[in-house]
Amino acid sequence: MDEALQRAQRLMAQWDEELRRELPEGAEIFDAHTHLGTDIDGMVGNYDDLERGMAKYGISRCFVFCLDEPDRHPAFRAGNDRTLAFAERSGGTLIPFVRLDLSEDPIAEAVRCLDRGARGIKLHPRAQKFLLNDERLAPVFELAAERKVPILIHGGRGLPPIADDLARSVDRFPDAQLIVAHAGIADLAALADRLGGKAGVFFDTSVWSPLDLLGLYRLVGPEQVVYASDYPYGQQPASLLIALRTARLAQLDEQQVRDVLAGNANRIADGEAAREPSAPKGVDIFQQPMALARIHQYLSMATPLLWTRQQDNIGVLGLALNACNDRANGHRGELEQIRELLTTAREMWRAMPEEGDDRDRMQHARATFRLIHLADIVAVTTSA
Repeated sequence: MDEALQRAQRLMAQWDEELRRELPEGAEIFDAHTHLGTDIDGMVGNYDDLERGMAKYGISRCFVFCLDEPDRHPAFRAGNDRTLAFAERSGGTLIPFVRLDLSEDPIAEAVRCLDRGARGIKLHPRAQKFLLNDERLAPVFELAAERKVPILIHGGRGLPPIADDLARSVDRFPDAQLIVAHAGIADLAALADRLGGKAGVFFDTSVWSPLDLLGLYRLVGPEQVVYASDYPYGQQPASLLIALRTARLAQLDEQQVRDVLAGNANRIADGEAAREPSAPKGVDIFQQPMALARIHQYLSMATPLLWTRQQDNIGVLGLALNACNDRANGHRGELEQIRELLTTAREMWRAMPEEGDDRDRMQHARATFRLIHLADIVAVTTSA
């Protein structure tokens, strides 16, 4: 176990260097989606860890909010107070959002926190169990428009179609800027159809599949995309690599890449008017070398197993490793990178404890997933 962990740490250091080579020279980075606190699912976002990560990866500022905290009642008040304290401690690098529960006096809590320095609102319909046609949303959007603060709303897994109802709120309150988290994958095509081309509506990049970001870029203009990690769920260097490589594969130019990394979010944070979106980029047809397509398929099968902390009894990593033996596609360098990542991931996975402290098991599974995620990013973003 220790040997595999040390090898994994060395690999992460190598990929940190790869990330530095791929970042535009002198690029600013703004992370539009981070959490601090403790979630009821066991995930922990630690202030010192986030601060170290920002320094290590050159991240200038972040939007930050609390998790679905054990002490979330009443009204996320305790978590919001901690967020405000973290923001003050950061000296301006962390920009606090107030998290709301629509069932617990959300307007009073929003006003309380906005008056104390919060600069945005976080909504999570899956965690807080509300739909986007909920009449209690209108006063929240109205307040955001009045105070000129953005709303960041969960748009990832676990939701029914949300585009029509969300678009109605945007149309009713056009002065309320909106960030749809996780590239809006819950309803991506419909969200892009209803909200694409609207200045002041953004989608963040915090997803695990590169295909989702490639799908996003072909549907909305680059002015509507903001880089985000979803820390502590999303981790570096994969979070930045997936955003960078998909943006370039979608044929964004250098300035557009820089705007995704920081420029668009800076305008939100600084209260500047949103730019009118340009035409989407990207391609409708995705081409991929066959060996890398097979690897991506098997790694997609591995992901839910790791998330639920199961062993690889199916043998999907072995299948992905065998696919690395393909010598006919002209991508030997990338296949060797993938092989190295997956060989270490398999050792880590086999050593994952079956019992014991649940937090230790979660951290072990996440360390293993980081390797697999990097391998999948390479597999998907290597051009045919």
